[in-house]
Parts: sequence; C-alpha cells; structure tokens
Amino acid sequence: MIVKTSPTTDLFPTPEEIEAIRTYIKQTWKTLTRNHAHLLNAARDSKIEHSPGSPWLIYISPQEDFAKIKTTLRSALSAEEFEQIELRVLPAEVDMIQEHGLLYLPHEYVVPGGRFNEMYGWDSYFIQLGLLRDGELTLAKSMVEQLIYEIEHYGTVLNANRTYMLNRSQPPLLTQMILNLFESTQDREWLASVLPEVESYYFYWTVPPHLNQATGLSHYNALGIGPAPEVVSSEVDEAGKTHYDRVREYYRHFHIEDYDVNLYYDRERDCLSDLFYQGDRSMRESGFDPTNRFGPFSVDIIHYAPVCLNVLIYQMEKDILRINQIIGHQDSIGFWQHHAEKRHQAIDKFLWDETAGMYFDYNFRTGERRPYEFATTFLPLWAGIASEHQAKRVVENLPDFEAPGGLLTSTHVSGNQWDAPFGWAPLQLFAVEGLHRYGYHQEANRLACKFIKLVVQEFGKSGTIVEKYDIEKCTADVSDEIFFGYSSNEIGFGWTNGVFLELLARLEQ
Repeated sequence: MIVKTSPTTDLFPTPEEIEAIRTYIKQTWKTLTRNHAHLLNAARDSKIEHSPGSPWLIYISPQEDFAKIKTTLRSALSAEEFEQIELRVLPAEVDMIQEHGLLYLPHEYVVPGGRFNEMYGWDSYFIQLGLLRDGELTLAKSMVEQLIYEIEHYGTVLNANRTYMLNRSQPPLLTQMILNLFESTQDREWLASVLPEVESYYFYWTVPPHLNQATGLSHYNALGIGPAPEVVSSEVDEAGKTHYDRVREYYRHFHIEDYDVNLYYDRERDCLSDLFYQGDRSMRESGFDPTNRFGPFSVDIIHYAPVCLNVLIYQMEKDILRINQIIGHQDSIGFWQHHAEKRHQAIDKFLWDETAGMYFDYNFRTGERRPYEFATTFLPLWAGIASEHQAKRVVENLPDFEAPGGLLTSTHVSGNQWDAPFGWAPLQLFAVEGLHRYGYHQEANRLACKFIKLVVQEFGKSGTIVEKYDIEKCTADVSDEIFFGYSSNEIGFGWTNGVFLELLARLEQ
C-alpha cells in the first residue's frame, strides 16, 4: 500500500499514514526472516561471485553433529532445493576456507534486507527493538539466541554469518538485547544461562588485539589478510572499478595530511599495503563503512580508541553488572563496577574535549584527539556516562548536526555514506534517547519527529523503507552522492523499521 504524502513540513503524519507504514513493517518482518525452510534463500549471496548451476555452500560448526543437521535440513527443504546447497564442515582455521558460504544458525533470525541477506551484529539490536514493539517476542528471543550461538560456535558475535566475516565483529550491543528481552520474559534462569557467553564476548573486546594497553581503551582491529572478498565482488561502479580501485585513484591524485599515507599505499607500485587491508577490515568491523572519520576511508581506525566502541563497552560492563545483580551473583558486582568506573575515567581523559564541548576519537599513535565532528558524540549521553556539564556542552553543538530530516552523521561531506549529508536510523535513536536521558525533551522530540516524517514521506513515494536518507534534502535518493563503497540504498530495512517503531512509541508515550 502506498500512501501519498506531502513533502516534509511541520505537520506530523496522519494516523492513516502511520498505520500504512506499521502494516508494511509488520509484513516485512516475515519477508526478512530466515529459518531452515528459507535456507536456500539465505545461502544466496549477491556480494560474492557464484558460478551459475553450482551449489550454494553452507558451513556447519565442527562442534555440531553434522549428520543430524544434514537430516534436519533435508526434511525442511524440497529435494530440488536441497540439491542447490552443499553442506560442509567449517575448517579449523579461517585461512583454510577456499570457497565462501553461509554459516549455519540453528533457528530463525531477521536479516536487514536487500544485499544484506544474513544476520548482522549491531543491526540485530535495532531490529530486536522493533520486534519487541511489534509483539514478536518469540522472534526477538531467537535473535538473541542466534548471537549467543555465534559466540559458542564461531568465537564471537559476527559482523554477519558468512565465512568471509569470521574475522570481525561489530559494535557490541548484545547485553542490551539480552536485558530488553528479560524485561519481557523475567526469565532469570535463562538470563543466568547466557552469562558465560556474554563474558566471553566482553573479553573479545578487552584483551589484545582489541585492547590498547597504553590507554586502557579498546579499538576496532579485525583480523584477516588482503582485501575483503565481498568488496572485490560487489562494490563495483559502472566503469567496472572496485572500491579499492577508487581508493588507489584517490591516493594517486590527492595529498593526505590525516595520516601517514605511506603506511597504506605504495606510490611507486601503485598498490595498497597489507596494513591498508587490515584497516579496511577494521573499518568494516566498526559498522561505519566507510567514512572519513578516521581519515580518508578510515583505514587509520586501527590507531584510534573510538568513542562509539568504548561507550558501548562501558554500557556492556554496566549491563553485566546488572545481570549479576538480577541473578544474585553479589560477589561479581564489585568487579564489573570497578571496570565500568575505570573505563569512564579513561573516556573522560582521552575522548572528552572540553574546548569543543564534544567527544572525539583518540589517536594513541599520535597522542591526540581527532577533531572530526561525528554523531557518536551523543552516545555518552545515551549511556549516561556524561556529566550534566558535558551533556550541556554536547547539546550546544546540536545545531551543527541538526538538519530538516533529523541528525546528520557528521558535519563533513566526503563522498562516503557515513558522513554528511546522510542520516542513519541508529544514530537518530542514540541521540534522541541520550537527549531524553538528560532532560532535553524538546530537542529529542523534535529530532524524532523530523526523522519519522522523512521516513513516512519517502515511504509515500516508493512504498518501501530504506537503510539511509539524505537528511539535508529529505530524500531517499542518495546514490549519486556516494562515491566510495557501495552506492545503493537497500530496501527492507531492518534497523530503520525498528528505530521507526521505537521513536514512534516514545513520542506516543
């Protein structure tokens, strides 16, 4: 159903417009759900090369009973569908994988949509918010349990359940998902059962290679060698150039002062270095792929303690503390309180910039904060880590980020999708919730209204919800403004659906 709407104005969408988009979202959860019956659909991947007629590969954890899973999947699929997949045991080492495929998950989950036909780490948090708002409790619980399964069988919450993403995670929001679910179930026995995996995931982020010992803060640091396979195959422009080809062209023609480009590019050979590809993979682990937040293409991210990651780890420490309180592990509370307080102090010391009144990412290689204005400065408000003074200073900078359609990702136009003039649902939610937390209700409601009106307006034009918007022009037509990474605007879309419902519920409250 497409409902015509007028351009974004001061008028809030009508009840009929809101109901139309609610109906779309409710139906879309089913479209985006993957389970055994949808296994062939889940295995298909437009981001890597695939020979026509060859089976789609699905890898099973070596910890599992391969024969039992094969029997289960055979019974869930038609004979024709089963012939189009091939089950393999996941090799013991990632570098032993010769052909990429889907990583098996035992129960249903929701994918973001479009080219993102797998379960993503931080997308799942925002999707779960929408599922809970929509009364989809069983599916919301299954989402959490699939992430727990990833920790048990694949080592961490994955960037997504494809073999080429085994070496990286995404911004950690698992404990928030667990506590959100507990609010609905009050199941203390289940809460206690997931604690070992939660703690395992916490230590993934807080020991080397993700720990910078000089500051005590964490950083993104994905493993793996060479270009990301999905980028080589799918992020190709009309001229046939990959994202990496366009990066080399940029390095050839532009002088860069943000970092030592010799670390990442060999000008004589016109080739990208191994360290570039590590930085590129780490940028993708951050979820902000790509942006110029850490310099061109953010490959220098490996030398930064970022605001987003450390605030989310602080929130994880507070969440684990709360879980221990709920299940009665009183002897563990002091440990988690100590770590949260220690991280809070380090965030204030290294990431807070009093002169600017903002939180900035800290380069531990140079010993300086990078004064790149980015919407993650609102995350400390979301987590309650800012003082009243710090919150006030951040809010004083809100006019630099606020645009007709909501909150800009950054104040810089770079040709990357995670910069101006684009806006994304997750950052709208963090900012709105952070502003509410510190009593800035008028500002929070204004941002929420702007973004809701924009989503409804563009839904009225196309009958779809997408992953990102041009917040300045108030449009979903963004492809012509994006020059690096992929330029498409994917339809679905999981996290926009979830954030829309969450913002709407908060306004109704």
